Order: sequence, then C-alpha cells, then structure tokens
Amino acid sequence: MEKKLYDLLGRILDIPIEKIHDELSPEDVETWDSFNGILIATELEGTFNVKFTLEEVTSTKDVGDIKKNLKNHGIDI
Repeated sequence: MEKKLYDLLGRILDIPIEKIHDELSPEDVETWDSFNGILIATELEGTFNVKFTLEEVTSTKDVGDIKKNLKNHGIDI
C-alpha cells in the first residue's frame, strides 16, 4: 500500500518516489501547493475508497499525517 501512496504522490507532485518520506511537507516541495493538496486528498479518497473530513484535510502537514489519516480509515500503510 505504501508504494501505491508514494506513486500517487510522486505523480501529482511530479517528484521521484525515492524523495518521498514521512516528514516530506509542502514546504519541501514547490509543486505541493493548495491546488495539489486538494488533488492529493481527492485522489486518495478515490484510490483508497475513503472520505476525509475537512479537519483531516486542513490539518495534514506532511506525508506522515496522510498515512495517519488513512490508518484512521482502516487503510494500513
């Protein structure tokens, strides 16, 4: 599942998956702007068949938070 997540993030953010790690945040990636943040949330919901709350989306600060939110919805990353 982690590969699926990293592939999704790499594709949207246009970065190699080797550069993705739990502490990676929008401050580290120029292409991780607000638009791509929404796109990431939408793609994650479709890919993993989950529905995030507004609080989950707005409080996500890095890849580790994305993993935590997925885990809260029963997706083991």
